[in-house]
Amino acid sequence: METMNGERRLEVENPFKNKVHRVLAHSYLFYFVSFLLGLFLDFIFPLKFFEEATMAILGSTILLLGTFLVVWAQKSSHNLKKENLSKETFFVGPYRYTRSPTHLGLFLLMLGFGIMANGIYIIILSFLSYLFTKFLFIKKEEDILSEKYGAPYIEYKKSVRF
Repeated sequence: METMNGERRLEVENPFKNKVHRVLAHSYLFYFVSFLLGLFLDFIFPLKFFEEATMAILGSTILLLGTFLVVWAQKSSHNLKKENLSKETFFVGPYRYTRSPTHLGLFLLMLGFGIMANGIYIIILSFLSYLFTKFLFIKKEEDILSEKYGAPYIEYKKSVRF
């Protein structure tokens, strides 16, 4: 980077920049691929699991809940104040109740659609996707955030267990 008087200055790159976003993008992509795989399997091997029409109402309710949770989490995470960090800094929106509300919302979206569409493979893959992302992607994300934000984030993790 060049300054006003023509001197060259090295810009120190933030080692955390884009790391969290890369992990999140991979985890969201994993949900999407799992969803497409479930759709494909339900199309090729159609198994009807539910007979009652009320299950479609339950599925659509879960789908709406998941949508609300994802939107609320995204809106809340954009309002994070990065100065004067404390563990309370991270207690915004749904992050008061769960450390990964977007992942929980994606799980509910996929599960709700699976129930609504009576797709057993989508339902099974929604649970498998949630467990896989919980123990692989979310763990990586939390390791990066612990390193980036230090003690305040670690205290937050201790306070919000799910």
